Amino acid sequence: MDTLTTSSTDLYSLNIGGMTCASCVGRIEKTVQKITGVEAISVNLATEQARVRVTHDSPTTIDIIIKAIQKTGYEASPSDPLGKSSRQDTRPSWDMDGLTKVLISFALAIPLTLPMILMPLGIHWSLNPWWQLALATPIQFILGWRFYVAGLKSLIAGVGNMDLLIAIGTSSAYGLSLYQLIMQSNDVYGLYFEGSAIIISMVLLGKWLEARAKKQTSEAIRALKKLWPENAKVLDTLVKNDALNLTEYRVLPIEQVLPTDRIIVLPGERIPVDGILLFGQGHVDESLLTGESEPVRKHIHDQVIGGSMNGEGALIIQAQAIGIESVLSKIISLVEEAQTKKAPIQKLVDQVSAIFVPSVIAIAVLTGVANWLYLDSVPIAILRAVSVLVIACPCALGLATPAAIMAGTGVAARFGILIKDPQVLEFAHRINVVAFDKTGTLTMGRPRLIEIIPLANENAHIEDILATAAGLQLGSEHPLAKALLEYTAEKNIIPFTALENLSIAGIGIEGKPISGSWANKLLCLQSIASLRDNPQYKNIEPRITSAMLKGHTISILRAKSEDSSPIAAFMFGDEIKANAKEAIDALHSLGIHTAMISGDNQSSADRVGTLIGIDEVFAQVMPSDKATIIEKLKTSIINKDRQWVAMIGDGINDAPALAVADVGMAMSTGTDVAIQSAGITLMRGDLSLVPNAIDISKRTWNKIRQNLFWAFIFNTAGIPLAALGYLSPMVAGSAMALSSFFVLSNALLLKQWRLKALH
Repeated sequence: MDTLTTSSTDLYSLNIGGMTCASCVGRIEKTVQKITGVEAISVNLATEQARVRVTHDSPTTIDIIIKAIQKTGYEASPSDPLGKSSRQDTRPSWDMDGLTKVLISFALAIPLTLPMILMPLGIHWSLNPWWQLALATPIQFILGWRFYVAGLKSLIAGVGNMDLLIAIGTSSAYGLSLYQLIMQSNDVYGLYFEGSAIIISMVLLGKWLEARAKKQTSEAIRALKKLWPENAKVLDTLVKNDALNLTEYRVLPIEQVLPTDRIIVLPGERIPVDGILLFGQGHVDESLLTGESEPVRKHIHDQVIGGSMNGEGALIIQAQAIGIESVLSKIISLVEEAQTKKAPIQKLVDQVSAIFVPSVIAIAVLTGVANWLYLDSVPIAILRAVSVLVIACPCALGLATPAAIMAGTGVAARFGILIKDPQVLEFAHRINVVAFDKTGTLTMGRPRLIEIIPLANENAHIEDILATAAGLQLGSEHPLAKALLEYTAEKNIIPFTALENLSIAGIGIEGKPISGSWANKLLCLQSIASLRDNPQYKNIEPRITSAMLKGHTISILRAKSEDSSPIAAFMFGDEIKANAKEAIDALHSLGIHTAMISGDNQSSADRVGTLIGIDEVFAQVMPSDKATIIEKLKTSIINKDRQWVAMIGDGINDAPALAVADVGMAMSTGTDVAIQSAGITLMRGDLSLVPNAIDISKRTWNKIRQNLFWAFIFNTAGIPLAALGYLSPMVAGSAMALSSFFVLSNALLLKQWRLKALH
């Protein structure tokens, strides 16, 4: 059971069985929404899953929700924490999707349809009426019993569904034929047993094809789930006689592995947990997790991801994240969440579906009455009403949107693009402005300390300044902090320990060193941009002009008191990512305006912008102002029309801008806060994923529109044709079944999508 707890709500994930159309979705949502404490519910027909948000202090439990769903006639079970279904399908593989029922149904129905097939050939032959009854009855009441059960339950619940339409339609055709047989037993031409039989057969075939297609749309999720090894080799002894001991280990179920356990992974095995590489080196295949096509070289102290495939070397890993805390689990959770959520357009479809079935029944009744009065023929009136009931089943309508979302998000995940919010798809196809953060997004995010300039005292010892600044940064994960600490280590300088360290997002860090020239003074190491309004800025600027012109990132070490002179300036250089220019060119080829938002000085930002061809550069921007700039970009930079803006970032200070943008894309190399704020997560720091993410989003949105168009066409065009007698019940049943299969097949075309190489 996937239960995520916040301070005020619980989120339950459920597997739902027995749904057939969009009306089923509405029925379940309506039932669960009435339960005390339920804040929201989202049911997905294609994934057959539901997510229910419940008030944290509510007495409502998942068992109460399951029982409520079961009372409405559907199956329900909790989802496993790792995203695996808790439902066990005990049917043999050959009967998994009802194929046996389909084959038996057609075997019985074909003799009934032979007279119609032979008639155009000039062969007039008909099956004995009582044999027709014998063949049609098991189809109607054994193979078709599921329609009666589900239809009756929906009728009791006051919500019609596809099963109800099928049950009414086929029963009408069967009942009319039985009446004719009893009243005129020798009239073989007044019987319509073949109509009810072939309708049920075609619907069963359609459901089987639909189930097969659903499995293909969720293939990416199933492939990710299979990456989890069931066991891990946990070492009892790490080192023996100064050599690695690879034999003394216990094989434990993955659920029993704990953080800090040391795991041995042999060549060709999957890595069972996220962790740090302690011993060994080699290549690791992370393609199914990050979309990276080439194996990644791993060295000691590198991070490894659970589910990736070990290459040629034996590895010893210290476990860090296991189960639902692992990267693989979070990837599956993000993709499943996207596939379970509804795009805004789907909500309109659900509203239409809620009134669709009763409307169709009303149209069928009017059709029957009108044809009876006009043609004075009860059999023809009933058959045309049956055709209306059958052709109007809203299966394709309910599957149109979720099938496209499943296929699109699934194939995107295969290539390292995680679309976690379907609403993104509705905005992504409109994007005409893309804004980038600089450090860690357009650049490598691994700056080097190039120069230290004393500001307060020319004779100050550089070693003293460096040890003081490094002490403030101890334990920090910021790229500039790492560069400072690496430089300090290279110079064999021991940092001065600092107390009361406090990180100030987007500005810097402060603390009190306990030794050195500035012992017990509150110091701050901060970005040059954060000092723009400080009186000391004018005194600093002439000393750092040269570095600014070179495009260096600059941090200032100073005492917190206003009258204290700045102590030193630190100059950092960062390398631009190899494919940054190609990514910007690709966006330009799509007619997209590009911008860069950076906290660095103007010269540094302009240098990067010029080298890679950025259209517009915003420099020396405070974190709180990044979201404001995104809002401005939405208004009028190209023309007076509303602009649709995507923001690409990776840091905590990018989170507000990512949230404000129409589409936020976070690099997975960044922080969890940024990733949670974004609608799309790029699983590696490859900028080629940005135009590709926009491309797959557009293609998925186009499939949604195509599917909805064809689903509506099948229904709106089919109903009047059936009412006027141009569609027989058999043809109507075939068209209804094939419409669902067509919609799913159209969505599956997205599986052919591949990353586009940048030139």
